Amino acid sequence: MAPTVQLRSDARDDVLALVRELPKVELHVHVEGTLEAELMLRLARRNGVSTRFRDVADVRRALMFDSLQSFLDLYYEQTQVLQTRQDFFDLTAAYLHRVHRDRVRHTEVFFDPQSHTSRGIPFDVVVDGISAALTEVGRDLGISSRLIMCFLRHRSEAEAFDMLERARAHRDTIHGVGLDSAEVGNPPSKFSRVFAAARRHGFWTVAHAGEEGPPDYVWQALALGVRRIDHGVRCMEDEALVERLVEDGTPLTVCPVSNVRLKVVPDLAHHNLRRMLERGLAATVNSDDPAYFGGYLGDVFAETVQALGLGRAEVVQLAENAVRAAVLDAGRRQELLTEVCRGSSVPRPAGQSS
Repeated sequence: MAPTVQLRSDARDDVLALVRELPKVELHVHVEGTLEAELMLRLARRNGVSTRFRDVADVRRALMFDSLQSFLDLYYEQTQVLQTRQDFFDLTAAYLHRVHRDRVRHTEVFFDPQSHTSRGIPFDVVVDGISAALTEVGRDLGISSRLIMCFLRHRSEAEAFDMLERARAHRDTIHGVGLDSAEVGNPPSKFSRVFAAARRHGFWTVAHAGEEGPPDYVWQALALGVRRIDHGVRCMEDEALVERLVEDGTPLTVCPVSNVRLKVVPDLAHHNLRRMLERGLAATVNSDDPAYFGGYLGDVFAETVQALGLGRAEVVQLAENAVRAAVLDAGRRQELLTEVCRGSSVPRPAGQSS
């Protein structure tokens, strides 16, 4: 059982104030997972899409999950309302405006083209709408971004190759590829040839692994040549794997509130994020699918810090880990590291460079 750390109320308030004020980087968010009930119903009306939900309250009653699959069933059902370039623009713009309030300064956004092309929405419509919002709205709000196309791991290798071929025409806007959807029974090795081809075409790669799937899936993801592991919380069950991840400095995009909502862990107080940091893992905090799990990055960060009793140094470490794990040019990375350092009164150890 994980120990419960109690902080004095004044110390806790001080840490939570730091969480609010620090500039943030988000590395694990699915743009379709930011589809709030209000926008979903508005798009359904705009596009004449029939939905079983009568109002916002009706949608929110459906947000109870007992597994990753139960969440995915609702997730894919609600994406049916996304039909036009404007829909994808509006969805992405809404996310950016929301996280701007949380002081998010850079975000790396996943999208699932197969969930749209399989119902007749052109690939270009999806990409153009999302990328236009990331560029135009992001510029206005001061949020830089990268776009990551995910392969649905419960679909075939042939479909993934088809998506990769389509993505090649959008190399200026699609920066990386990833792997998501139902993990159990769909190991990363299933897509080893696709990931090898993606790297040859100049895409950088990431993969969901070690959420519901076993530590072996994390090993398999590493074999794909990924630069980050998305989730990865079950790595702690394999000491050799932890040592490998620490040695290589492989970042982990951890989503604590998502892990609770999908029954990966019983509650936030028992999440292993603190132990991950203690072991020297490059863990970060992220929201995953905030419209479904009840919290954008600022809320997830604050709830996690409270539940685990994390202190100022750990909060700053998580913020810095995210900046270092992001795909940024040297100038932008240094700019964000400087902002994190300036926003914190935690002294940097002597001799440690930024």
